[in-house]
Amino acid sequence: MQKSEGSGGTQLKNKARGDCDQRTSSSTQIKHRNTVQRNKSSLSTSSPESARKLHPRPSDKLNPKTINPFGEQSRAPSAFAAIYSKGGIPCRLVHGSVKHRLQWECPPESLSFDPLLITLAEGLRETKHPYTFVSKEGFRELLLVRGASEKAVPLLPRLIPVLKAALVHSDDEVFERGLNALVQLSVVVGPSLNDHLKHLLTSLSKRLMDKKFKEPITSALQKLEQCGGSGSLSIIKSKIPTYCSICC
Repeated sequence: MQKSEGSGGTQLKNKARGDCDQRTSSSTQIKHRNTVQRNKSSLSTSSPESARKLHPRPSDKLNPKTINPFGEQSRAPSAFAAIYSKGGIPCRLVHGSVKHRLQWECPPESLSFDPLLITLAEGLRETKHPYTFVSKEGFRELLLVRGASEKAVPLLPRLIPVLKAALVHSDDEVFERGLNALVQLSVVVGPSLNDHLKHLLTSLSKRLMDKKFKEPITSALQKLEQCGGSGSLSIIKSKIPTYCSICC
């Protein structure tokens, strides 16, 4: 009887020891899983990118992430950039040690202004190099060729809306390029521009309120009056009453 009880007690002890070992094993597995999860979490938050997401730097607001031009989500090129890339503009930028210049594939005076001059005017709204330089310099050089007036005057109804788009642009540099182009065009077409001036003067009037543009705009208006003759003054004064004539 005692032997039987001893055998039963041994079985109970073995069962209890087995249960204890099982609980210990389960507890060890749980601790191991928790440790692995903590390590993964630590690795994911220890990277610089994750750290920036959790604790963004003040400079991140001022310097947003640059879009990779070769990325799948990069913006489609503008119309002018696409035309330039396909060789639609018969000139190329030549990088110089001091300044850049354009190299024309053929003499500019032999080129048709339609639609090249309009395309270059549309490029004035570009904000990236080399399109900014190609458009403003190409527009200027094309208007310098012999016979430019005869070629440019018929295009004024189509050129004016394009120049206006540059003059109302929010980018200051785009506005400045548009203003310079307007003066260059005025020198070439003279009084022919008067019929279209009213469409452009409103945007100039608004920019006059900005002190940094007061001098260049005033100088441009004086050039418009000089090239447009007596008929231009009344048009300018109707939109910008504070303008003082160069004849005063």
